[in-house]
Amino acid sequence: MRIDGRQDGELRPIKITRNYIKYAEGSVLIEAGDTRVICTASIDEKVPPFRKETGLGWVTAEYSMIPRSTLQRNQRDISKLRQNGRSHEIQRLIGRALRAVVDFKQLGERQIIIDCDVIQADGGTRTASITGSFIALTDACGVLVKNGLISRMPIVDLVAAASVGIVGGTPMLDLCFEEDSKADVDMNIVMTGNGGFVEIQATAERLPFNDAQYRMMLDFARKGISELILIQKKEIGSLI
Repeated sequence: MRIDGRQDGELRPIKITRNYIKYAEGSVLIEAGDTRVICTASIDEKVPPFRKETGLGWVTAEYSMIPRSTLQRNQRDISKLRQNGRSHEIQRLIGRALRAVVDFKQLGERQIIIDCDVIQADGGTRTASITGSFIALTDACGVLVKNGLISRMPIVDLVAAASVGIVGGTPMLDLCFEEDSKADVDMNIVMTGNGGFVEIQATAERLPFNDAQYRMMLDFARKGISELILIQKKEIGSLI
């Protein structure tokens, strides 16, 4: 049994609260154990310069952690006059994950901006951000359809993400912070509802991993992501 009593291949309890922010076209509070992230999706009728006059839309993401989302206070990026490198890497990952399931021609020449704000961090914030943001993105696209700005949903598949790792020689799914902080291997996987891989990030933090361990982590990730996809379908099944 793990720190919180879970089995090695078991997700933390997941809770989704849609329409969490009054003004955003799409918004979700996603809770994965003690990790909590607010994901919002905002429609912008402008696109980046490289998309102008192409008829194609775009999806981009921003990610940040509020100062007391962690045990010790984090300094805000604005106070340092530069973005934290970790935040930059994570928001690029979120953007790539969501763009993998969007039909940009159907979206039209507009942009959807995703904001992920971690209000409490206990491991797996990037994967929770991807899973929650997809629901917020879908809700925002639903607003476009409802308002007659596009004729049908531009979402071509679902997408979710899960973390896996090896702690004390044992592969585990969905690591909390205490597990992650002492993991030998850290891995984040993004997959679509149809079982396609969008991204695999794997790093040996302390000890190299072998093929058998990799396959077990991959199996755990597939299992976890399939469960997350079912949760997403339950929330937004009427839209897609």
